Amino acid sequence: MYATVRTYSDSPDMADALVSREADVKDLIGGIDGFHAYYVIRTDGGAVTVSVFDDEAGASESTRVAADWIRANLPEIAGGTPQVSGGEVVISA
Repeated sequence: MYATVRTYSDSPDMADALVSREADVKDLIGGIDGFHAYYVIRTDGGAVTVSVFDDEAGASESTRVAADWIRANLPEIAGGTPQVSGGEVVISA
């Protein structure tokens, strides 16, 4: 498995905006091949999202489609470019 973490540290309304469009977000990310899980975590400065896929290709695709979707649907709260980290999942419980 492969996971991607996107940190939206300069978008204080990001978590609420994603929750308000929850069905759209779930359809978007869940429709990518190899999908396992998606989480939105509210932080003091914005949000962190975690996407888990079979492989790096699916995780990379989730980052691309998430960026496109946020630009198109939440431009007023998008803030700057999120910090993106990804890697192989080595322990899962």
